[in-house]
Amino acid sequence: MAGKVYLIGAGPGDPGLLTIKGKEILEKADVVVYDYLANPRLLSWVKEGAEKIYVGKKGGCHTLKQEEINRLLVEKAKEGKVVARLKGGDPFLFGRGGEEAEVLVEEGISFEVVPGVTSAIAAPAYAGIPVTHREHTSTFSMVTGHEDPTKESSAIDWAALSRIGTIAFLMGMKNLPRICDNLLREGKPPETPVAVIQWGSTPRQRVVVGDLRNIVSKVEEAGLGPPSIILVGEVVRLREKLNWFETRPLFGKRVLVTRTRKQASKLVKLLEDLGAECLELPTIEIVPVEDYGPVDQALSRLEEYDWLVFTSVNGVEFFFERLFGLGKDVRTLHRARLAAIGTATAQALKKYGLLVDLLPEEFRAEGLLEALSKEDLKGKKILIPRAKEAREILPVKLREMGAEVDVIPVYQTILPREGKEKLHQALKEGVDVITFTSSSTAQNLLKLLGEEALSLLKGVVLASIGPITSETLRKAGLKPTIEAQEYTIPGLVKAIRDYFASTS
Repeated sequence: MAGKVYLIGAGPGDPGLLTIKGKEILEKADVVVYDYLANPRLLSWVKEGAEKIYVGKKGGCHTLKQEEINRLLVEKAKEGKVVARLKGGDPFLFGRGGEEAEVLVEEGISFEVVPGVTSAIAAPAYAGIPVTHREHTSTFSMVTGHEDPTKESSAIDWAALSRIGTIAFLMGMKNLPRICDNLLREGKPPETPVAVIQWGSTPRQRVVVGDLRNIVSKVEEAGLGPPSIILVGEVVRLREKLNWFETRPLFGKRVLVTRTRKQASKLVKLLEDLGAECLELPTIEIVPVEDYGPVDQALSRLEEYDWLVFTSVNGVEFFFERLFGLGKDVRTLHRARLAAIGTATAQALKKYGLLVDLLPEEFRAEGLLEALSKEDLKGKKILIPRAKEAREILPVKLREMGAEVDVIPVYQTILPREGKEKLHQALKEGVDVITFTSSSTAQNLLKLLGEEALSLLKGVVLASIGPITSETLRKAGLKPTIEAQEYTIPGLVKAIRDYFASTS
């Protein structure tokens, strides 16, 4: 069976700017061949078991030469595989995508091109600079700042270029002095504004503004380097008025998210919407329990229970996964009333068509106990599906109220096999905030850090989802700087935002 290659534009850096078609192809690809400028977050959409091959080129250091990349695409396609070739920006704009396509044609391999958002337009847009504007210019040109080094002379018509209203130079940082000199020599006014945008459209974005006379010294003083876009033209003056991206409340803050990889997406999305740069480092892994005997026994007599109490979203998911796996459905819960700790857990039940009968005002065991104390629980049978290791306050207090309580572990948390090296590297590079969404995430991060925990976390803002998690940190000798008032993911994000608003 013949394979197929898709040349996909990964966009400028913000993973949200990948096209829908690009995402669909990543989800079905057998092999993903990706570049340095393709955001690694895009790989989260790749199906399990797909082969991921990095072929990035950075600062003259090439993982694979272009000829070897071409050969790799051909080999994988001839194995009958769907190959996603993920290239930064747009594959046909200074990205050598045309060369790769020519090789595929010569080898008789089917291919498609999926255009991407080019950084030549996106980076200025994220810097608050429209590349065209009725009051400034109606002409726009994109130019490579790094021509083929084997050429004897430049193919750029500098005289013609100097008459263009807005000019975007890609890959031109090393040649910035030469670019300015050539434009000045051909009559471009010295006061023409210039913006250099590094890591455009990402939380690492930095922008330096000057003119053709001083931009080189300003860039050197700021220490900007590649990857950067150089934008020349009067439209640069609009940045002061239209800068929207860098004014977001958490812009420039690096946040280490310790939640499980599967559950981190909501937290990461909310933080990134506020401008933060998120580093995902799962410190816990959620897995099924080793012995389903007690669970199956309880599920076989669900009609006996008066109450089902769910303490987490994970408890809901694993409970129903096992229930359905035994050939049963939600009708077996017709007799029991449902209680949940927190709106997220209640929402998880709603996905199965179930509304909770009891939702406490305070989203922790103590709040649920207070709400249940108003019920007559004497002689009532209560089932609590939860984690293997959890606080005992809920079953203990319910039994003191006269209830018969069965606790069944439906999942357990373990320390992920990977992460220690990545964690130390992140802290070495600098982190502003670490989020903790449960006691387990806190305990496991401390295990990964070992005896160096206190010294490595010195100066880092620790953000806790609630008092129980905060107490876990305090017992380890760490002081949480931020504690959510509402013990939910949105509540935690709000607390982080409010903290930096008050300290800015």
